[in-house]
Amino acid sequence: MSPRTNEDAQERDRADETPQSEGEDRPEARPESGRARMLRLGACAVALAVAMTAGAVVLGSREDDGGVSTVSSAPGLAPELLASGSLSSSISALQSHLKAQPKDYTGWSTLGVAYIEQARTNGDPSRYPQAERALERSLKLRPDNDPALAGRAALAAARHDFGDALRFAEEALDQNAYNERALSTRIDALVELGRYKEASKAADEADARRPGIPVFTRYAYVHELRGDIRTARRVLEQALSSATAPGDIAYVATSLGQLAWREGEYETALKHYERALRADGVYLPALEGRARAQAANGDRAAAIRGMEDVVARFPLPGPLVTLGELYEARAGEEDKAKAREQYALVNAWTALARANGVNADLDTALAAADHGDRKAALRAARAEWDRRHTVHTADALAWALHVNGRDDEALPYARRATATGYRDATFLYHRGMIEQATGHEKEARSSLSSALDLNPGFSPVGAKLAKKTLTALGGAE
Repeated sequence: MSPRTNEDAQERDRADETPQSEGEDRPEARPESGRARMLRLGACAVALAVAMTAGAVVLGSREDDGGVSTVSSAPGLAPELLASGSLSSSISALQSHLKAQPKDYTGWSTLGVAYIEQARTNGDPSRYPQAERALERSLKLRPDNDPALAGRAALAAARHDFGDALRFAEEALDQNAYNERALSTRIDALVELGRYKEASKAADEADARRPGIPVFTRYAYVHELRGDIRTARRVLEQALSSATAPGDIAYVATSLGQLAWREGEYETALKHYERALRADGVYLPALEGRARAQAANGDRAAAIRGMEDVVARFPLPGPLVTLGELYEARAGEEDKAKAREQYALVNAWTALARANGVNADLDTALAAADHGDRKAALRAARAEWDRRHTVHTADALAWALHVNGRDDEALPYARRATATGYRDATFLYHRGMIEQATGHEKEARSSLSSALDLNPGFSPVGAKLAKKTLTALGGAE
């Protein structure tokens, strides 16, 4: 066998790295021991898109709700793979095709993107190395092909390496200025690097070149970061009205639900989450969002049941912390033990995420500051701030400094977190507590009042402490 033939055979074998079956992708929630859940954390992964940040975190993840949420079908990543309604079936078909046609560079790039999507939908970080190999194979067969470069950008974003995400997105756009995935990831990367003016310009350019749901959701988030809620809501509503695929409907409706929740509009948020779940009944971001809204709306029992369902499927930091705080709010001894278990699982997730190439410093800082090793929280927050200056990293660093008793250092970062106009009750709460600790009582009353006016149920534990502190300061102005 010649070296070339042997290499083709190896690539055919690589294409046949079989994913989980459909039945395994969405297991039924059932009670399990803490040990079993700890072991199953090997299947956990970061979701992107910040939120992404409407791309939230990019990876289709959003970090603005205090953690990262998986996004099952983030628009702009692989719509061609989702048309059949079965990602696993599409991957199986691609694998079969590439065994027969191992030199199809387009097929390899599509498979790479499919693995990224599967990592996000199934919480399986082992797909990231597979995605990287597939995309490298595509680029080896056809250097500088824009689908593979855009895939590399999406992979870097999924791992929270936003510098490389931007670099690969720009390289893809040099080859094809209309590549939708590259246009979307470029916005995501600029947002996550804190380069908001450039992100706004990139969103305008993307909207001019490739208007559609992937770009609309990013465009809306860029406006939300500036405090322009009206435009963000209008754009998302337009995107939802044009959405037809179940994945798109679930994604955009959930984005609207998250926006409504941050504005304290819980009934509206619940309606959007129900719309998302009618499109996809097991869409985890919608299930998580619904539980948060139920908790804020006073239905703690339903919220706990819903969040238990979420973490039974994918125990990611945001849901784990929220569930732990819901247990804490019930204040029973058994509940306190349950809460500690959730917080311990965050540490296990962080270790496993890092082992699979995911930068988890922001998640570590946010969770550990309130429920873990405070010194570790500060180290992680500083490391993340060194990489990128965003409102989220500023808030995380401010709070990590605060819990370590370094409030004078914390205050400038807390102010920076709220400087763009982005409306987040957690940021205002953190700022108010830091202002109170530094003797700025008038400012503290204003910040804490604003947090509670905006979203009085922003946190099961934080909201209670905000009310208590505000009362001690003499009440709202």
